[in-house]
Amino acid sequence: MKDTAQTVHLSDYMAPRWLVESVALTFRLSPDATRVLARIAFRPDPDAPQQPFMLHGEDLELIDARIDGVAVSPTITAQGLTCDVPDRPFVWEAEVEIAPAQNTALEGLYMSNGMYCTQCEAEGFRKITYYPDRPDVMGVFSVRIESDLPVLLSNGNPVAQGAGWAEWHDPWPKPAYLFALVAGDLVAHSDSFTTMDGRDVALNLWVRAPDLDKCAFGMAALKRAMTWDEQVYGRAYDLDVFNIVAVDDFNMGAMENKGLNIFNSSAVLANQATSTDTDFQRIEAIIAHEYFHNWTGNRITCRDWFQLCLKEGLTVFRDQQFTGYLHGHAVKRIEDALVMRNRQFQEDAGPLAHPVRPESFVEINNFYTVTVYEKGAELVGMLKRLVGDVGYHAALDHYFDRHDGQAATIEDWLTCFTDATGRDLSQFKRWYEQAGTPRLTVSDDFKNATYSLVIRQETPSTPGQPDKRPLHIPVAVGLLDHSGAEIVPTTLVELTEATQTFTFNGLDARPVPSILRGFSAPVIVDRTPPDGERAFLLTHDTDPFNRWDAGRSLARDVLLDLIRADGGPLDAGYVDGLRAVLLDRDLSPAMQALMVALPSEADLAIALAEAGETPDPQHIHRVRRDALRQLAQALADILPDLQAAQRIDAPFAPDAAQAGKRALSNALLGLLTWLDDGTAAKAQFDTADNMTQQIAALGILLTFGQGEAAAEVFYDQWHHDRLVMNKWFAIQIAAADRAQAVEIATRLARHADFDWKNPNRFRSVIGALTGNQAGFHRPNGAGYAFVADWLIRLDPVNPQTTARMVSAFDSLQRWDSVRQAAMRAQLARIRDTPGLSGDTAEMVSRLLT
Repeated sequence: MKDTAQTVHLSDYMAPRWLVESVALTFRLSPDATRVLARIAFRPDPDAPQQPFMLHGEDLELIDARIDGVAVSPTITAQGLTCDVPDRPFVWEAEVEIAPAQNTALEGLYMSNGMYCTQCEAEGFRKITYYPDRPDVMGVFSVRIESDLPVLLSNGNPVAQGAGWAEWHDPWPKPAYLFALVAGDLVAHSDSFTTMDGRDVALNLWVRAPDLDKCAFGMAALKRAMTWDEQVYGRAYDLDVFNIVAVDDFNMGAMENKGLNIFNSSAVLANQATSTDTDFQRIEAIIAHEYFHNWTGNRITCRDWFQLCLKEGLTVFRDQQFTGYLHGHAVKRIEDALVMRNRQFQEDAGPLAHPVRPESFVEINNFYTVTVYEKGAELVGMLKRLVGDVGYHAALDHYFDRHDGQAATIEDWLTCFTDATGRDLSQFKRWYEQAGTPRLTVSDDFKNATYSLVIRQETPSTPGQPDKRPLHIPVAVGLLDHSGAEIVPTTLVELTEATQTFTFNGLDARPVPSILRGFSAPVIVDRTPPDGERAFLLTHDTDPFNRWDAGRSLARDVLLDLIRADGGPLDAGYVDGLRAVLLDRDLSPAMQALMVALPSEADLAIALAEAGETPDPQHIHRVRRDALRQLAQALADILPDLQAAQRIDAPFAPDAAQAGKRALSNALLGLLTWLDDGTAAKAQFDTADNMTQQIAALGILLTFGQGEAAAEVFYDQWHHDRLVMNKWFAIQIAAADRAQAVEIATRLARHADFDWKNPNRFRSVIGALTGNQAGFHRPNGAGYAFVADWLIRLDPVNPQTTARMVSAFDSLQRWDSVRQAAMRAQLARIRDTPGLSGDTAEMVSRLLT
């Protein structure tokens, strides 16, 4: 671990003594010797506590420093500099030199294939110049860029340009993490948008010339997001221009820098030939997310990084709403619940568990987690359910009006809800403070025409938080009669005590309960239903989420029984329920595709561990595959016709209707392959006119051990396209048999096209192996050793990507002693690597605790 690493605590927050009025930056770009000239107007805050003048800075060569034009000699440390300053407004000037071409960490100012670009969140600006690099210091930025490159971009509006230079001004105060600069040989896909207040905004999506044919969808998605944000939240864009730039080397999906969003190329470039329906929806959601940040993150930012969920949770919730509006709220809700159950619940149950608002950190980069983002979004959704649509929008209007131009906190956010609705949310605040997934134990009774639900809540201990207090949990409940008719529509009950009883009166007979409708809270429901109840709900529930969930939980228990019995016949009731789902013309194909999918191998391993059993990944893999075979055979009479019925005769469109048909078609194709030895899959691979169907067919063939030739054909067709090649690498490992996954990953890591320094390509191989549960968790530890080897190699080059991928080991407590020992040995080897980055060291330390 680097010597400078230290724990930062929320309780130690101190308001900044020195505030920024304005910032003027000049960049004289050079790959190995960029000069950055900064002129910053500071003023003291008389209400802030006294503290030394300190500017953050890392890996900077200071050339000159002045205060009000007079040369000074500051004290330089590894974290920045300190200097004596007057107790009045003053102007700080500094000139530093940096080397973007040598910046492989992709943080600060760096180069990607000849293009200059920046990534400053969370603390990258300190690698550009000396500055108070904290989100509660906000200033107005003016930027001059000097370079012979043709396109020179920064935040805000363009104000002047000439041969070899361009100047930009952002009139909206912002923290340093939102600063952005791009310079390169780029071309623009351009459009325009007229805001609801009548202003014309120039829109540009900047790419390398060969990618110009992949921009139309992203631009259309941006305009849809701008329209939706005006209509639903009343938020209009506030600059004259909105620029997006596609960058190949980027650690994350995208970044919301004010007026200049920088995107990982994979998160913005798309067309029919190279992108799947999943890609299109992901791109649409990410573009919306970063645009929505203009208000929830930029105009109102977070006071400190402990409040990260304030901007990210709210903005994720907004992009989820947007996606649901376009693709169906029921389908989107299921997809979001799967993320929570498969990833966030796992994080809550392991050594990396932390509250939505953490209390401390060593490296803030390690807290860009599914807990902060997705669980943070769930908290916003729960607030909306508790106060209703009218109350929610009133609270948001309060929030925008009260905190525009400020750096806010969770307390500020909740106060806006209290002021707008009168609701006391002091108990709800515990959701932000307590880690862990609450478990609701539910029992019921019926007597004297009254149905009673008794709900008990308990949140398990998590690292550093052994004792939990009751949470304020919205539980949506509906009641059905035994014909499937809804006798009590969805009703929200509020669980605030450790145990509460909720009654429903005036019923003629015992009802069938539908509990936690719409996944109304991120909790686990423990209830043993009567025989046949889940099959009944799978067929009849009027709530689409709970109908899907009944089938999912039934499938899980059926598979768990098979795993425990070492195989056997598939439950007939489950098969009949799925048959009914597939023949139900009232269900959309997208919903049918979700309902026909079996729980993943990771789902089953988690379920076994929760039951106190030790899962065997290879055994789970074998039993699940056999269950798919049996399911295909049981549905053999309807599969061909159902799959044929999903044929689309219209021109390709990445819309919800067509995407749903393709999703169901490919799910059915996977089952058909058990019956026709791959004939239909081979035909689809050969004739597909879009990437969704081509890559799906390739994955199916690889899963059945018949895809080697198809993979070669795919490579010959697409080796020139870097984004498609990421798919080619990943799918061979994801679809690999458990006994071959490590060997295939090893072979692909030696491939000439494997650029391990590119985060996307690295994840497509090493990340793909960690996602192949049976392959990664091979008993001999070969998967663990392979991943550890590559993380040790990557860490000195790109600590952020390394640290994020260390989380692949966070399931170690789930496995048998042999696997646990092997995982711990590899984590210890990573920990003991000389010069290990602070990012990676913190993650490994938490896993080994």
